[in-house]
Amino acid sequence: YETFASAAKQPGKNYYVIGMLQKDKEMQYYPKTDANHFTFYAKDKAGNLNKVIFNGEKPRDIEKSEQIVMLGYLDGGTFHCSRIQMKCPSKYKKDMVAVGSSS
Repeated sequence: YETFASAAKQPGKNYYVIGMLQKDKEMQYYPKTDANHFTFYAKDKAGNLNKVIFNGEKPRDIEKSEQIVMLGYLDGGTFHCSRIQMKCPSKYKKDMVAVGSSS
């Protein structure tokens, strides 16, 4: 697993980044306009904050996740994510995975 800073060293190359959803930052999701475009902010394990664009539906209960594992690449300061795996706080729930479109 990488950080946003290490992913920035090779723009366009896919990396797994572990982070936490920043609930105090703006999230944008307008399903009637584009159901496959969800924008949010995440902080990686090194404390770097980054804007993330997920090419898929907003994952249900993402606000309840303890951490998220994102697969994607950095381009122009924005992390373009094609897959999100959420680590949920309850030990009784399995990890939830959201997969975005390939566009």
